[in-house]
Amino acid sequence: MAVVLAYTAPAIGHLFPFCALLRELAARGHEIHVRTMASGVDLCLGEGFKAAPVDPRIEELQSEETTRGVLRSARQTVRVLTERAVHEVDDFTAAVAAVDPDVIVVDANCWGAMSAAEAQPRPWLVLSPFVPYLRAPGLPPFGAGAVPRRGPVGAVRDWGVGTVTRMVFDRPFSAGIAPVRASLGLAEVHSADELLRRAPRMLVATGKPFEYPHTDWGDRVHLIGPAIFDPPARQPAWLDDIDDPVVLVTTSSVGQADRALAAAAMDAFAGDPVHVVASLPAAGDGVVRRRGNVTLAPFVPHSLVLDRAVCVVTHGGMGVTQKALDRGIPVCAVPFGRDQFEVARRIEVARCGVRLPARRLSAPRLRAAVQSAMTMSDGAAAVAEGFAATGGVRRGAEVVEAFAISA
Repeated sequence: MAVVLAYTAPAIGHLFPFCALLRELAARGHEIHVRTMASGVDLCLGEGFKAAPVDPRIEELQSEETTRGVLRSARQTVRVLTERAVHEVDDFTAAVAAVDPDVIVVDANCWGAMSAAEAQPRPWLVLSPFVPYLRAPGLPPFGAGAVPRRGPVGAVRDWGVGTVTRMVFDRPFSAGIAPVRASLGLAEVHSADELLRRAPRMLVATGKPFEYPHTDWGDRVHLIGPAIFDPPARQPAWLDDIDDPVVLVTTSSVGQADRALAAAAMDAFAGDPVHVVASLPAAGDGVVRRRGNVTLAPFVPHSLVLDRAVCVVTHGGMGVTQKALDRGIPVCAVPFGRDQFEVARRIEVARCGVRLPARRLSAPRLRAAVQSAMTMSDGAAAVAEGFAATGGVRRGAEVVEAFAISA
């Protein structure tokens, strides 16, 4: 039996994939310790893990509520994650001292914890619950959701996008993480790609063909498919009262400008023979409201609704997108910020759904996009087959175990 320490970013969209992997490791007899957001501690304890909250200063640092636009989103991401990194070093070091783990799994968005893990002798890995900041030949620079293009035209386009990425993302990243790494006596890194590649192993919670089929991140990076987890919950009574096929609409658990997505969906499907279930975890007063063929809920575990869903309309969150595709349900993505542009483009390229830019969001366009997405069940089924072929969290647990033994 190994003692496993998991250190996660303070967001539900990160904690849930960690819980999927950790549940598998716990089932194999390993002792699990988690450091996560304060509101996630009880969830972890309920899973049988030992858990404690991260330093509250880490959780207090969040992106601004409005995150429209690629450049603004990139700047906010770098600012928040480098500011968190300063606090993560001491917090992570204290967790290691308290737990004395045999192996450590660190969230790809915990840049300070990753650096502190590099500075200590125990075996450690990174888990990326989202499209990672890794670079590879033929892969457009992360952030803008640019479509892959081969040949000279693609090379020139990627050079231009890469130049902007270096200015907007790499330079502030390097400046922000430099003092953190210097305090640990570590070598400088000049991009998030360089930082991630300092990890001896990396698990990425996706699979091909949802990830671009030509992507090659090297032998130390393992695609393990979507790490799917939902908290235990009873099916709500209001869901039993819905007879029509469901269009599930989800917004981010971290505040952003995506409330407009639910409003557009309400108008788009008014009077149609479908029922819109809108899950709004970052908004509202916790009250479930029903009006006509629309139910607004503060949060509902996606698995309870996906059994009834014919399409998922999402902000482009990696978690719910892959939960839908894992069941062969097509997706309409309306990205607003962070990694959502990358997720939405992969949906489009894999032909498992439709990408609708947020700046073009309207009820008629959303309705047309969903109708188009619902014709792409074959693409969604192909993605589901690709996910299954990765081996899933079982494969991820095997990588963790093998590395802990061999390190």
